[in-house]
Amino acid sequence: MDKSTRFQISFVLSRVLNSGIIMSIEKNEKEIKGLESAITKITKLPYVSTFNSYTGALHGALQGNDIGHGDSVTLSNTTDQEEKFIDWLGISNQYVIEQDSFERFSVNWQNIGSFEEELQQPSTLVLDFTELGFGPCALMATQDNRIWEKAERLKIFGAFDLRTMWTQEESHPDLQPGIQFNYRISPLVAACAKLSLLKRGEMVENRFFAKTT
Repeated sequence: MDKSTRFQISFVLSRVLNSGIIMSIEKNEKEIKGLESAITKITKLPYVSTFNSYTGALHGALQGNDIGHGDSVTLSNTTDQEEKFIDWLGISNQYVIEQDSFERFSVNWQNIGSFEEELQQPSTLVLDFTELGFGPCALMATQDNRIWEKAERLKIFGAFDLRTMWTQEESHPDLQPGIQFNYRISPLVAACAKLSLLKRGEMVENRFFAKTT
């Protein structure tokens, strides 16, 4: 890890750890919603779901697009991790079609300042923030509310489970997944990713400063 990257990570961690943010599933938890809102502003995709792993966000995008066991997906330039996960889900990857089913992109300290310029105007997008160094963190963003609902329903203590817990009434009974996963992101990790995005203009300036000092 180079000096400039350590500088960025320490900058964010010092701000977040001094803010008093704790692990929470309370109604007033703002970090996860804040991260989702930041992604919406940057990507212009209105529906965003957070996950505590890249494979979780990938699973959400597949589920949202009704791609499950026995189906096929088109994803180019897949990693060994992606191939193994897709295979575990019972999904085959088709390589002969040029258009990917959805876009995937990894955000790091080198591209965080303008990563949206590298996107291909996707209707559904999986973003991986793990390379920032704060812990596993990924998001699925889409312009289709129905895709978001199906992806969010995958998560234990996702938006629908929390509404049910707070109101004691089933939320969206028509969206009942066969199985749910522990994909809920830590608010601390979400806070770090959110601050990195909100301060990314400063990050670029600080990275330049760190390299020249």
